[in-house]
Amino acid sequence: MPDELWAAFALVLIIEGILPFVSPRFWRTTFTRLTQLSDGQLRFIGLVSIAAGLIALFSDQLFS
Repeated sequence: MPDELWAAFALVLIIEGILPFVSPRFWRTTFTRLTQLSDGQLRFIGLVSIAAGLIALFSDQLFS
């Protein structure tokens, strides 16, 4: 299991790094807009992200 966690962490870093590498100006603009959101809006984005990740994780386990 530790190997899978490290692989998952590595993939997150790769995916997170793609946008600033490919389009730094767009990434900076998007990040600036995110800093202007309220705490509630950021929490909602976080909740949706967690839910999407859990759905993706469990749907992958159900269909494999």
